[in-house]
Amino acid sequence: MTTSSAPRDAMAALEAEVKTCRQCNLCEGRTHAVPGEGDPQSVILFIGEGPGADEDAQGRPFVGRSGQLLTRMLERVGIDRARVYITNVVKCRPPGNRDPLPPEIKACQAYLARQIDIINPRIVVTLGRFSMQRWFPGERITRIQGRIRNIGQGRCAIPLFHPAAVLRDPGKMAAYERLFARLPELIARAQEANRKAERGEGLPPGIPHPGDPDFDVPPAPSGGQASLLD
Repeated sequence: MTTSSAPRDAMAALEAEVKTCRQCNLCEGRTHAVPGEGDPQSVILFIGEGPGADEDAQGRPFVGRSGQLLTRMLERVGIDRARVYITNVVKCRPPGNRDPLPPEIKACQAYLARQIDIINPRIVVTLGRFSMQRWFPGERITRIQGRIRNIGQGRCAIPLFHPAAVLRDPGKMAAYERLFARLPELIARAQEANRKAERGEGLPPGIPHPGDPDFDVPPAPSGGQASLLD
């Protein structure tokens, strides 16, 4: 992994910009905007939907009950939360924790795109249906949770339930734990891909890259769930 300060400087500048953003009406009711936090040189990026009350109060993503579950899931599989980057589709809390509206998502699209460019992650984990739609348009999270999709530029996207959905339905927990348990292996493969790329050796087998059919999973049978993480 490169130790250049450029990604950190670029992310700090973007985060400062988000904190004063007034591109949509969500700015009127916020306490704090929530740009995101973590390592801007991580190989893995987690994208949720929007801040809740605790996040709005602290200006940090995933610090309420959902965030505590996410942190526990990461810790359980040996992933240091400080070594990943976590953000949301919208950077300010929707009133009453309602779903983000299309104009609000659109207002934040450029911020998210810039975060992806800065981090240049190998793995993008979407948490919930709104972040999933960017790479799995028209799909249902209950149908495709855990499916890996090649999204180009040496990246893959993996849709998972939002932690809030698991808190509402504990029956989802076993599958959630099983999917999280596979992330360390994928992270290790992604880190090896970066090391090989830095040495000019190309990408090793099993790492997503443009045109790799192994990372374009065919649709699941009706009512089923396709997953490369099972």
